[in-house]
Amino acid sequence: MGTVAVGAILVVIVAAILRSMYKDKKAGKSLQCGGDCKNCGHHCG
Repeated sequence: MGTVAVGAILVVIVAAILRSMYKDKKAGKSLQCGGDCKNCGHHCG
């Protein structure tokens, strides 16, 4: 039962991270461009 609980917690954490990355990309931010795609020559669109 503990394994299921830990697995569920990990799934929630990974989902939150992916959601945050998706929202940042939609807002024009990206890890490849130092967090600001507006100043990177549009290479991370």
